Amino acid sequence: MAAVLEVLAGDVGATTTRLASYHRGPEGSLEEGVRRAYPSAEHSGLEALLRRFLGETGSRARHLCLGLPGPVRDGRCRITNLPWQVDAHELEATLGLDQVTLLNDLEAQAHALAALPPEALLELAPGAPEPRGNRALIAAGTGLGEAGLAWDGARHRPFATEGGHASFSPQSELEVTLLGFLARRHGHVSWERVLSGPGLAEIFEFLCEHRGEVPAAWFLEARDPAAALTERALAGTHARASEALELFVRLYGAEAGNLALKMLATGGLYVAGGIALKILPRLSQGGFLEGFLDKGRMRELLLTVPVRVVLHPLPGLLGAARVAFERAAG
Repeated sequence: MAAVLEVLAGDVGATTTRLASYHRGPEGSLEEGVRRAYPSAEHSGLEALLRRFLGETGSRARHLCLGLPGPVRDGRCRITNLPWQVDAHELEATLGLDQVTLLNDLEAQAHALAALPPEALLELAPGAPEPRGNRALIAAGTGLGEAGLAWDGARHRPFATEGGHASFSPQSELEVTLLGFLARRHGHVSWERVLSGPGLAEIFEFLCEHRGEVPAAWFLEARDPAAALTERALAGTHARASEALELFVRLYGAEAGNLALKMLATGGLYVAGGIALKILPRLSQGGFLEGFLDKGRMRELLLTVPVRVVLHPLPGLLGAARVAFERAAG
């Protein structure tokens, strides 16, 4: 009887890194074996973290695919929000693996889309999708990731971008003032400075200053200020927190619309990431789609683009596992 092929997949985040083993089920589906989550900042680098996982799980897998938050070039990646440099060939040599594949984290998530069942997607707008049209994926979390999926004549092929670091483009007087507030702090203001957990917290700080208020103690003392204000905004217990989340959601929609236009994503725009799952009620209330569609003469085109939220909690792991199996069979 042939041995069951096992692969390893990783979703590396600035806050948390998740590693898991996968094998093929009887119907050819991917089945998760052992999964672990580790605080990224507590480790000196990815090699140390992988050694810990292999030691704890006893995995003997020979193929590993990692989704990383940063640009991957020639099998190397300098992670954007961690002091880590990752080299695929060095990991192969030091860990004794046959093959290590590095992907941008959003590219890894994009590889999962084809494997998601209908119940893993929440439709915000039905559109009129073109089955062979390009697709796009956007995900806000600790940072902002963006990826595309181009139709190659046979299937959608994911590719990475660093679009989250493109310059923030305000459209209203309030947003222009927000740009000035952030520019004083950071110099260049990217979309990631706005559409991320830290960005949401800074939107709240900006609104407090703009309205002549001092941030509340619950915000200043919170370990996770963005989570604290989201909780109050969703409960409707703090007006400025609600205003901050409302602005965040509209800006999220605006950049999603920008991405859909740049990719000509007539096959669909997908929203993933931890923040989307936490603010689903607000994403469904209209502000996101208002920002998405507010593109002047391109509004009619965007009305045809289906918009869906990815409900799967770990698409990055699933996508990385799919790529690992492809490379193992290759």
